[in-house]
Amino acid sequence: MIGLIIGIGIVTAVIAMTGYRMLVGPGDADRALASDLLFFAVVAMLAMVGTLVGLGPIFDVVLVATVVGFLASLSLSRAITRGRR
Repeated sequence: MIGLIIGIGIVTAVIAMTGYRMLVGPGDADRALASDLLFFAVVAMLAMVGTLVGLGPIFDVVLVATVVGFLASLSLSRAITRGRR
């Protein structure tokens, strides 16, 4: 239990710092990377809170969100490079 609470605190700090980087980022690549990290930090927070509370179905949501986040990362990287390989 203590480890989960500490983890939630750390991920909350990561979410705050990543949100700042997303707003202030000097380039598009920095903002895209920060949005990707922010998404996965929110998914991690959801998983930890689900574990702490004891909600079983939340892990199905985490699994689907992870797959969607991976596909979104691919789309963002493709958009930043403007389709070049």
